[in-house]
Amino acid sequence: MILDGFGLPGQLKLQRSSVVVVGAGGLGCPALQYLAAAGVGKIGIVDHDTVELSNLQRQILHTESRLGQPKAQSAAQALKEINSRIQIDVHIEAVSPSNATSILEPYDIILDCTDNAPTRYLLSDTAVKLDKPLVSGAAQKFEGQLCVYHLGEDGPCYRCLFPRPPAQETVGTCEETGILGAVTGVIGNLQALEAIKIITGMHEGKPGLLIYSSLGTPPFRSIKLRTRRPTCPACGIEDQKVGSINEGMDYVQFCGGERPDWVSRGLLDGLQETRIRATELKRVLSGEDSAPSGKVQIIDVRPRTEFGICALPGSIHVPLTDVVAYPSKYIQSSPFSQTFVVCRLGNDSQIAAEALRSVDSGNTTVPHVVKDLVGGLRAWSKEVDPEFPMY
Repeated sequence: MILDGFGLPGQLKLQRSSVVVVGAGGLGCPALQYLAAAGVGKIGIVDHDTVELSNLQRQILHTESRLGQPKAQSAAQALKEINSRIQIDVHIEAVSPSNATSILEPYDIILDCTDNAPTRYLLSDTAVKLDKPLVSGAAQKFEGQLCVYHLGEDGPCYRCLFPRPPAQETVGTCEETGILGAVTGVIGNLQALEAIKIITGMHEGKPGLLIYSSLGTPPFRSIKLRTRRPTCPACGIEDQKVGSINEGMDYVQFCGGERPDWVSRGLLDGLQETRIRATELKRVLSGEDSAPSGKVQIIDVRPRTEFGICALPGSIHVPLTDVVAYPSKYIQSSPFSQTFVVCRLGNDSQIAAEALRSVDSGNTTVPHVVKDLVGGLRAWSKEVDPEFPMY
């Protein structure tokens, strides 16, 4: 309150304001923490997921004692311990076209702390419809970005900048690509800061995109954005809009359909002669099964970084790209030998095994067995060795 230009009037504005944070994960946790500590009077938390151990390295409001608890509920509990005077609304549900308006309408500012394209488009379109600013953050690996959409008369919306969604194969989640926890902390804190600036009237209102690279020098780059696109179907000038946004829009299909469930795909048994379950592989490796004579080799096709975390004893590391490019190089010449291909979840291993079989299929004198592990090393950890690291 003793800050020049902020003072008691700024603090009172925060107390009378309301912010809704969609996503109580890596971005949402630091944003929520600083919004609550700053004294924002009413905070909404929207998240349908539960607290998991593997997420605690970046989702700093949650604790081991609240594993399995809904994230929205866990975050609300943590915020009450920071500032007991604020009002907290808990929404244990996913935002969808049917409920987005009713959930977001009671708040002054919307924070997008999610990690998927369909929700980003939905939140942006709803922010335009409700005429509210949207503070959007994203983070992956060592990098992040920040942008405020639909701010002021000329501020563009998300659809203005990205009329078409990115191809699904170019977009991964934190679980698939990894994330340095402190990176989400940087972006989440900046989202809270942008919201505070807007509430107190300290934001200059110019559209811009902030790019952050934790390994870059300098780490921050600011890109000036164009103003609102007149032809944008969401926020453009009415008589110049190209298309329109309707209440029943299917955002998932607009973004290319459901994201693949790699865990479920990796667990599909397939044909008996092409895949092997973890318990069967254990019997083969321990000599319990009567198997064809000859050496057994295990090829691990995960990235080198993951191979360095954990690996089956005796396995060799060959990146998937090498197996696909030079499959004949990795087929053993000894008769009746067996090759088992493993990866993290059992998806890349199927590709590699098929490449190896395509080379071996023309050799009728050497019945070389090539199989891959159903469910990958995660299945090995669950079904065979609980001490084997699962990540």
